[in-house]
Amino acid sequence: MDNQLYERCRDAVEIAKRAGANDAWIHASRSHYVNFEMRDGVLEKVEDSTSRGLTALLWVEGRYSANATTDLRPDELNKFIREAVDVTRALQEDPFRKITDPALFANRPTVDLDLVDPSISSVTREQRLELLQTMNSRLQGQDKVVSATCYVGTSHNRVASASSNGFEGGYESTYMGLGARVTLDDEGKRPSESDGGGGRHREELPDPATTADQALIRARAQLGSVKGPTAKTTMVVHPRIADSIVGRLLGPLSGSALQQRRSFWADRLGQLAVSPKLSIIDDPLVVRGLASRLYDGEGISSQTRPIIAAGMLRNYYIDTYYGRKLDMTPTSGGRSNLLVDLGDKGLDELISDVGDGILVTNWLGGNADGTSGDFSLGVRGHLISNGQIGAPVTEMNVTGNLLSLFAGLEELGNDPWRYNSIKAPTLVFKDVNFSGA
Repeated sequence: MDNQLYERCRDAVEIAKRAGANDAWIHASRSHYVNFEMRDGVLEKVEDSTSRGLTALLWVEGRYSANATTDLRPDELNKFIREAVDVTRALQEDPFRKITDPALFANRPTVDLDLVDPSISSVTREQRLELLQTMNSRLQGQDKVVSATCYVGTSHNRVASASSNGFEGGYESTYMGLGARVTLDDEGKRPSESDGGGGRHREELPDPATTADQALIRARAQLGSVKGPTAKTTMVVHPRIADSIVGRLLGPLSGSALQQRRSFWADRLGQLAVSPKLSIIDDPLVVRGLASRLYDGEGISSQTRPIIAAGMLRNYYIDTYYGRKLDMTPTSGGRSNLLVDLGDKGLDELISDVGDGILVTNWLGGNADGTSGDFSLGVRGHLISNGQIGAPVTEMNVTGNLLSLFAGLEELGNDPWRYNSIKAPTLVFKDVNFSGA
């Protein structure tokens, strides 16, 4: 961990206290990001950036402010914090804004989350180019390929925090990912598809050749796409994109949405709201997890919590501010890794069981109303006929209500997409409204 970041946090807390702040919470960070992108065999983009910053949360005479700077030099930091304290004094009082209760710092987990692979910082230019060329060679020059773009990216992040009421913590994380996107010529149309993934450690990278092959296979599967039918039928959601619809379902669980009456989950705690087949756990302690943490942004110690258990809502995401406003016990201000309970069948077997329906492989924009749960999403995919994947379809919308949709969840697969913090499998929904031709 970067000791200088800790020092800046401690210094900033002391400066704030001397300047008259009742309380202060300081976050400091340093990040290094490198991305190489190749288009049609030519290295087209190289990004290499290092950033650092400090955020000061200040409580002054019943008032609160959040302030950010990228200048961590001692003299400039001293000036920045003192000016921020003075500005905070001029703001309106907010009786609900208070620093995190230290009792919420207790029982911080000590598990090693294994979020750092030191070798990622030493990945060479030659190694990046080799990965890019491996992917490009599987795509460029292939039949109907108009263009192929490949990328390799790495990041190394360090964060430290300190507060005036005894909190101190920090963490490091690394990430490395790769991917490929290919565009085909389909009689004037340009179907495009991608594949890729990554993880905290280099060994979690997908195979570059397989990644490119899959992007091409998925693009070719779109050749000859036609506008899909208008129908009420079974919808099978591919595990690659299942995280998106699960995320929309859980999005309005925040304290802010509840307090402002913008959540279709309001007043549903402890109630059966969706299919009993659905259970979701929020687990911040997954080793090497993409959203793993020992504490959240307010210093609240991490713990695993059920969000939905057999269709019943068990927890909201409540930070300290909205906890006071709602008179609710804080849990955490935001989600970590979401683990959806799995079924015992894979995608192909579920499709076979469905008989007829529509397999959705891509979301094409749209919106969902967090207050009502009503949604309209563009989709692309394939018809399912007699238990087999059939003709490709596009230019379709799927509409409905998120609670009603998940009340009609019939089956879940055993095949969660691994390259996402939401581990969701194939999802099968009954009686879904599609609009198309």
